[in-house]
Amino acid sequence: MYEPIRTKSVHSPADDAGFPHRTREEELDIQLASHLAALLAVTDELDLALMGDRISEQVARLRGAPPARHAGRSDVPTAALHRRAHALASRALVVAASRADTAVAILAAEAMDAHTAALSGSTAPAALVGTP
Repeated sequence: MYEPIRTKSVHSPADDAGFPHRTREEELDIQLASHLAALLAVTDELDLALMGDRISEQVARLRGAPPARHAGRSDVPTAALHRRAHALASRALVVAASRADTAVAILAAEAMDAHTAALSGSTAPAALVGTP
């Protein structure tokens, strides 16, 4: 009634494909480093040197090399940058929690608090956003 399958299924595992596979942990490391690098760019644009240095340390730890720092400034309003930074920090927090990286999770939560405080008009803790 049914003809047997004569070719290899397209749904079979690609174990014989000849390219390297990454583990879940490696994929999460790459994703987390990417979120932190994007957060670093916005943090540098906001001129938050101390927080930028802390984020840079974590990116260097995850990637094995220090990240490039953002040098230019854009005409984006400060409030929009704080909202973008808050969103990036929340993404980093989710990935850090899934890979159980406590240091990055704490840093991301602190960054979220600082950007929320900046958006609400209250002052953010000087230890987080001040210049060294």
